[in-house]
Amino acid sequence: MAITLTQAAADRVRKFLDNRGKGVGLRLGVKTSGCSGMAYTLEFSDAIQPEDLAFESHGVTVLIDPKSLTYLDGTELDYAKEGLNEGFKFNNPNVKDSCGCGESFTV
Repeated sequence: MAITLTQAAADRVRKFLDNRGKGVGLRLGVKTSGCSGMAYTLEFSDAIQPEDLAFESHGVTVLIDPKSLTYLDGTELDYAKEGLNEGFKFNNPNVKDSCGCGESFTV
């Protein structure tokens, strides 16, 4: 079981954490939302909670709760800049279908 970051994603997360001046890592999760049922959550975390599972990838700590890991196991988080668009992209091998806008998914 693992969650990984590409080098580009890790570099971007470190830049955000440095700009914030605090934080222990990146927290990933899922929530019920959207037309396909589930949506990704992504936020910076200032503390590791007792129930958190922690993964290290390219020097960045990735935190995830056990329930979310069921849906995100094997996911690679990437960061890309394409023209005027830039952002994080979830490469999740568990996704069976996603909505047209790409905001939600089903497993």
